Amino acid sequence: MLAAVALLASCGLPRSGPNKNEIFAGSVLREGDAFVLIVDDRVNRIASVSPALGFSATFNNAGVLGSDTIQPGDILGLTVWENVDDGLLVPTGQPATVLNEVQVDGSGFIFVPYAGRIRAAGNTPEGLRQIITSKLEDQTPAPQVQVRRLAGDGSTVSVSGGVGAQGVYPIERPTRTLSSMLAQAGGVVIPPEIAQVTVVRGNTTGTIWYEDLYDNPQGDIALRAGDRIMVKEDSRTFTALGATGAQNRIPFETKSISAIEALATVGGLLSAVADPTGVFVFRNEPAEIANQLLDRTDLIGTQRVVYILDLTRPNGMFMARDFAVRDGDTIYVTEAPFVQFNKVVAAATGSLNAATAATDIAGN
Repeated sequence: MLAAVALLASCGLPRSGPNKNEIFAGSVLREGDAFVLIVDDRVNRIASVSPALGFSATFNNAGVLGSDTIQPGDILGLTVWENVDDGLLVPTGQPATVLNEVQVDGSGFIFVPYAGRIRAAGNTPEGLRQIITSKLEDQTPAPQVQVRRLAGDGSTVSVSGGVGAQGVYPIERPTRTLSSMLAQAGGVVIPPEIAQVTVVRGNTTGTIWYEDLYDNPQGDIALRAGDRIMVKEDSRTFTALGATGAQNRIPFETKSISAIEALATVGGLLSAVADPTGVFVFRNEPAEIANQLLDRTDLIGTQRVVYILDLTRPNGMFMARDFAVRDGDTIYVTEAPFVQFNKVVAAATGSLNAATAATDIAGN
């Protein structure tokens, strides 16, 4: 019986993955190239740092556009009154002349007869009115000019992704900031907890959590003509393996998730087989974090780190609750030692019973 147990133990019995000793063998102190660390308060403070989303100074320092600022592509309406019978622009017998649909060209200029080529972009209608009046009054007495900003494609943004109504929208008085423009586009239709908002402005890109637009008003940036806004669902995932309720690749359901929450998401530990002293998190850490964890300065490049969560230790559950899972992490729970022993005994017993039955048949 003992010989059979020893033989079976040396063979590869079915199991969910490596045991603790095999994982420890992968440490840099033994045969491998991974750093194995027990999670405590210090490790939690360093390892739980995750990349933050937010906008750069290029976005944050941009002031809100004036609601009536003229942009290239805008269409203007001009009306000119002249206090003479035979005016420059006003037809005989008419009180005024109307110039409809005067488009601001790509360089920001318009052409007005007798006033010439005038820069309109960057001016308000009132400012442009004063410029046109000044140029005409040298040729006709006391001209009266009215400038109206009618429409145009110069001050528009595109909104796409997980919103109620994708499309191109003008920047108007109520929609000069990111949150108000998203509301104009029908709001976010994916779960707000995992919604990310990306803004592309020229060669600069910034991303923020949708909820942070309201938790942090600084993130509600002023929009600029040509901005591209995209709302998408968080794509981060972690993988759960071993003695857990489910072995799968799991998407994040909130902005942050702890090790305890991650285990709960997959059904927790299997009480019949799991070893609560052997909860491991496998992660590739950047050199900056790895050097802090190990109190070193010589590590270069991404480092393999294995974090150990022992739920049976004093405050072990608190450590796991405070340990933040990151994108790409693998959470692995080992089987309890007696589970493998039971498998060996069960296999040995079954083998001996089969051998006895075969002997009885042969004897008969």
